[in-house]
Amino acid sequence: MNKNVTQTLPDEYYKWIQELQELDFVLVELTLYLDTHPDDTTAINQFNDFSYKRRVLQQKIEEKYGPLQQFGNSYSNAPWEWSKGPWPWQI
Repeated sequence: MNKNVTQTLPDEYYKWIQELQELDFVLVELTLYLDTHPDDTTAINQFNDFSYKRRVLQQKIEEKYGPLQQFGNSYSNAPWEWSKGPWPWQI
């Protein structure tokens, strides 16, 4: 097992995860708004902007700490990175 799994994660990781959660919240709210206001181009532009920011942040986290999602939503290098950690209960 990778020793990173048993080590304490740096503050940077938690900061980035919180930012990711904040971006997810904004994207959910914009999605709900756009369901009832599909022609609001300002909201669509905001959605696209926050989607881009989320992808960039997710990529940065995954490059340093390993995949965040399974089922083909995150790429893996060789060897298989899914066991690299952190595990969900370590967050």
